[in-house]
Amino acid sequence: MANTYTQLLVQIVFAVKGRQNLISENHREQIEKYICGIITHKQSRPLAIYCNPDHCHVLIGLHPSQSLSDLTRDIKANASKFINDNKWIPGKFEWQEGYGAFTYSRSQLNVVVIYILNQPKHHRKKTFKEEYMEFLRKFEIEYDEKYLFQFND
Repeated sequence: MANTYTQLLVQIVFAVKGRQNLISENHREQIEKYICGIITHKQSRPLAIYCNPDHCHVLIGLHPSQSLSDLTRDIKANASKFINDNKWIPGKFEWQEGYGAFTYSRSQLNVVVIYILNQPKHHRKKTFKEEYMEFLRKFEIEYDEKYLFQFND
């Protein structure tokens, strides 16, 4: 894509099906590296990632040839397969349907990276539902409660 210059910074948030705490600390780093590999393979750049036991935050530099929905679908499908192939949980691992995606300017990059990398500390004070609802309000995203993630908090 000659003469095409972009800066598309997107944070994607997606949850484990049933909001179960299935991503163990023992496997978190391997899952994160695998997801980063998927993103890189799709010509985009992983900038920050943290997989909590029940949900994941990924900040990417999206390549302009990539569709966000296709990339997110590929991340979730391939990461599920990776977890299942490694038999890290009893039964079948799946992500909940859907995701949240939030865009940022270059000036916000460091703040968002720090926010994502500090997820454990952040979630000592705020539940995933509180966090996600805050994103929707902050970004002025209209939503229907029946289509939100399943929240157990």
